[in-house]
Amino acid sequence: MPIAAMAGVRSSPGARECYASLDANAPDDYRQLAALLVDDWRARGIRTVGVAGGQGAGKSTLGLLLAAAGAFHGQRVVVLSIDDFYLTKAERERLAAEVHPLFRTRGPPGTHAVPLLLRTLEALTRGDDAAVPRFDKGIDDRAGEATVAGPADIVVVEGWCVGAPPRPAGESSAPINTLERQSDVDGVWRNAIDDALCGAYAELNAALDAILFLRVPGLDAVRRWRLQQEGERPRAQRMTAAEIAHFVAHYERITRRMLAELPNTADVTVELAEDHRIAAVHMARN
Repeated sequence: MPIAAMAGVRSSPGARECYASLDANAPDDYRQLAALLVDDWRARGIRTVGVAGGQGAGKSTLGLLLAAAGAFHGQRVVVLSIDDFYLTKAERERLAAEVHPLFRTRGPPGTHAVPLLLRTLEALTRGDDAAVPRFDKGIDDRAGEATVAGPADIVVVEGWCVGAPPRPAGESSAPINTLERQSDVDGVWRNAIDDALCGAYAELNAALDAILFLRVPGLDAVRRWRLQQEGERPRAQRMTAAEIAHFVAHYERITRRMLAELPNTADVTVELAEDHRIAAVHMARN
């Protein structure tokens, strides 16, 4: 896919030169996308961006390329992962005891320290340093923190549920998978997730100048790509295919909602094919 063919995304000689400077080992289409996006954001004065997409969509890969593309232009692009802002294991255990046992599992809205993420976003855009937690998925808990120096020209917040909307009027509240049918019979967990989306997560979305959505082909691709990611982890920490299917079930309702809703609201929607390549890019212009 030639760089000039990404419909709706402006291109410039600077974007082409930036693309050529990026890691040649990274997927070529993601290099093209990163170069074009940073070029466009610089031109429009975009300072805060959300990057959303299902597990395995390539958010982390794109984040690294965005930071490198910013550096090419002499600008600091800081990438924050919402995964680092998971609540601690102890905090999730309290939620599990006080609200619903399913909150023991990290990932769904309600299991992130969004107020801390918002303060971090504000500090970096203001020019201050910020202490950012580091989450170790191997131990399922935070593992210290790192100081990220300000100022940042652009702050990218990447995470699967960034930009996720609360339940639309037409969405059924009936269980959609075995997990919901067996473990959330009364819908307490589902309702608590939507309460969170109406609260702190909506504040986060409002703080972002733009949202980019990496639109996965469907839940089968999410499970397959998540399994591929497991191969990069220490063998003792890897999940089996069955464990991944159970884990992804916690994300299914909101993932399906995002697949239906975000193409209508995101500033940029990147359609991913089954082979993980970029099939199309749609840019909304107000």
